[in-house]
Amino acid sequence: MSSDYIRSLRAKVGSSLIMLPAVAAVISDAQGRLLLQEKAAGQGWSLPAGGIEPGETPQQAIAREVMEETGLEVVSSEVLAVFGGREFRHTYPNGDQVEYLVVLFKCQTSGEPGGYTDNETVSLKYTPFDEMPKLALPYPMELLFPHLAQPVSA
Repeated sequence: MSSDYIRSLRAKVGSSLIMLPAVAAVISDAQGRLLLQEKAAGQGWSLPAGGIEPGETPQQAIAREVMEETGLEVVSSEVLAVFGGREFRHTYPNGDQVEYLVVLFKCQTSGEPGGYTDNETVSLKYTPFDEMPKLALPYPMELLFPHLAQPVSA
């Protein structure tokens, strides 16, 4: 995440820990697989996510980030949870430290992934639960894969 706002903030505080409001998207296909984004900055796999810009609502931010990072249009979104604290600290390969306050959205989208316009995305893939890689931030699996939280009927 490197907006003009973040660049100007980093010019003042260097790599010191900063707290950032952010959004992340849970996007599933018809088979219940989760859409993941491989990040270009060496962070590995992630949910489509990013910072909330000054003057932007979380709903506007999730729609913008999903479009930029996946090429998908958000048709509807619903807040699943809000996360923060030490578990949501991350140090980037360049040494920049951040603690995210993340609004996690369940998003319904239209289109096909792949028409992304940012330079943060290397690739996209839908991933089943049993092939889930470790993510940089510790989102609860039952929110990413809702069928895990549902009781199995006999």
